[in-house]
Amino acid sequence: MKKTILILVFLSSAFCSAQQLVYTPINPAFGGDTFNYQWLLSSAEAQNSFTDPSIVDNDRTELESFQENLNRQLLNSLSRNVFDSQLGDELKEGTFNVGDLALEIFETGEGLVINILDTLTGEQTQIIVPN
Repeated sequence: MKKTILILVFLSSAFCSAQQLVYTPINPAFGGDTFNYQWLLSSAEAQNSFTDPSIVDNDRTELESFQENLNRQLLNSLSRNVFDSQLGDELKEGTFNVGDLALEIFETGEGLVINILDTLTGEQTQIIVPN
């Protein structure tokens, strides 16, 4: 009985055919078809439930926009007055302290260099005004 089943299995396998399996990637980043890109992107965006916190809806009224613009202009004027009282009408070479900022101004071959150091956080910025 076992022999007949074994013989039937071997004989039936002679009539079976097989083929080689080939993997074709879908994602274009990994060699897939470039026409799949838009479909994959729209599918990913549809599944994305996260929102970017930096994107804020600017549904402000005209009064709120006017108030924000006025505040910005007042702060700009105030900072300009403080800057002028510390440095005068033109930038002079030297080291100056404006609040928590340390300013170092000097002339180089590239132009006027202004190094700004925030003494609280240690952040530093360099501005070069070309000749």
